[in-house]
Amino acid sequence: MDAGGTTRAESRGVAGMLRFLGLVMLGGVIGGLAAGLAAGFVSLVLWLNDVLLISARGRMMFANAEILALATLLVPALGGLVVGQLHRAIREQRPHGPADAIAAVQTRRGRLPFRAGALSALSGLVSLGCGASVGQYGPLVHIGATVGSLGARLLRLGRSDDNVTIACGVAAVIATAFHAPLAGIVFAHEVVLRHYALRAFAPVAAAAIVGHVISTNVLSWGALFHVAETAIPRPWEFGIFVIIGALGALVAGGYMHAILAVGRCSARLSLRPSLRPAVAGLGLGLVALWVPDILGMGRETLRFATISGAFGGIELAVVMLLKIAATALCLGMGFGGGVFSPALLIGTLFGALCGTLAGNLGFAEDTFIFYAVCGMVAVTAPVIGAPLSTLLIIFELTGSYVLTTAALASVTLASPIAAQLFGRSLFDIQLASRGLDLSAGRNLAVMKSARLKSLLSQDCATLSPSLSVGAAVEELGGSGHAEAHLVDAQQRYRGTVTLAQLETMRRKGQSGSSLKDCPRIPRPVLCPDTSVWTAMQHMQEVSGEALAVVDDKGTDTFLGVVHETSIARAFLNYSEELRQEEHGVG
Repeated sequence: MDAGGTTRAESRGVAGMLRFLGLVMLGGVIGGLAAGLAAGFVSLVLWLNDVLLISARGRMMFANAEILALATLLVPALGGLVVGQLHRAIREQRPHGPADAIAAVQTRRGRLPFRAGALSALSGLVSLGCGASVGQYGPLVHIGATVGSLGARLLRLGRSDDNVTIACGVAAVIATAFHAPLAGIVFAHEVVLRHYALRAFAPVAAAAIVGHVISTNVLSWGALFHVAETAIPRPWEFGIFVIIGALGALVAGGYMHAILAVGRCSARLSLRPSLRPAVAGLGLGLVALWVPDILGMGRETLRFATISGAFGGIELAVVMLLKIAATALCLGMGFGGGVFSPALLIGTLFGALCGTLAGNLGFAEDTFIFYAVCGMVAVTAPVIGAPLSTLLIIFELTGSYVLTTAALASVTLASPIAAQLFGRSLFDIQLASRGLDLSAGRNLAVMKSARLKSLLSQDCATLSPSLSVGAAVEELGGSGHAEAHLVDAQQRYRGTVTLAQLETMRRKGQSGSSLKDCPRIPRPVLCPDTSVWTAMQHMQEVSGEALAVVDDKGTDTFLGVVHETSIARAFLNYSEELRQEEHGVG
């Protein structure tokens, strides 16, 4: 028996190892596909920016000032029209993004719809190509997540594997876009999975490595910005970097809430949703006639902002404020795109402004780049809720340990302050507005997303309200239940009575009384779409076997009950599934 048990255990171990190796190989394949799509996406955006006179290079090479001005005005507006029509084909009437990928993983509800993912990617491509003030990394993250989810769906993998493949796609596109495989791995764990299970690490690492190989050996992308040899900051400057982090958290909060505020105002407009991006594009073009730096991702503006003296203090402040307003207008009014690239630029402009002010006081003559980078991470990390990933991106982009250490000083206060004042990230704030609160952790999110439909039971006693107390005692006593739910001839729920209550009434000589005249025990009533978490809260307020479940159509039709033991068992099962997944055995 022992030998047989050992053999079976060894067989399970070999099978588990083969499944694990297969998942690692699948991670590499997903990484290659996601990286290829990311490379094509970015290349198309850059080409469109040149052709449509959005990029600085395209604008400099075009000599006709009148046509250039007309293109600046009309291209974003026409792009907005196209984007609005694309969104009409998406069920939610909006583009999907990183928040949707996070929700799919955190609630374990499964797949990302391919159609919505493809339309959202196309919306992001058009938005970025026509110069909308949005980011490219949001669409890229969702593209990678959709590829990962599609792979899991085609191979009929389970929920845990689906979560891992989604993370693989995300890690690959981050590694490809930033030449930063370490940041891709950490971002997938820090933002999407929100745990560091060993079982997920190897497939995610394989995807990130494949993405990095593709970006470095197949593509010839330049660095986001270049850092030459830098002076070492003076010890007291690290105190300034910490202060920049605290102030950057406020800038990040203002940026996030500007986007949300415009979105709320947009929802109240009488204008059709499909036309709102066009109106935003027209407004963007009008301002860009005077300040073209707010168009698109602003890669050239970001590079110049890291150079001391390239912009004056007033210019930095004006462009930063206009970039915040432009991004809030574009995203709030419905353009497809992300928040990361604009946050990078806004943060860099903020840091450069701090460096300029310090330089005017004689403090930052040779360490200007440190101020710009500290401002960059101070704004970006709170927006995406990923301080570690942001630091790794800086390290892998610059290769400078000293610069990364200065950025660490800035993040030390930026992320905690922003989390306390505004929320962990813009993605979490968006999900909370949609009814998914992740602030209390993944376990609670799963409980809130799980519905009672699967726990519905017919194992209960039902009585007609017209039945007498005496007859009800006899019938309920033989049913094996201590309580009964009153259901009339039309199958409508009319309350709950207990055997103890009926026995008391019979002893008082009320055997002939009708059940409809009995005093009702206050009980919450649930619907099939009620969350397991809500049911658990109600169960703490009452004592009894079960809670009645009725339809949600206003007819109070009795559907069955949910037993207290079923709710407790569901809680334990979900908790155990999450524990196994996060410890690498799920």
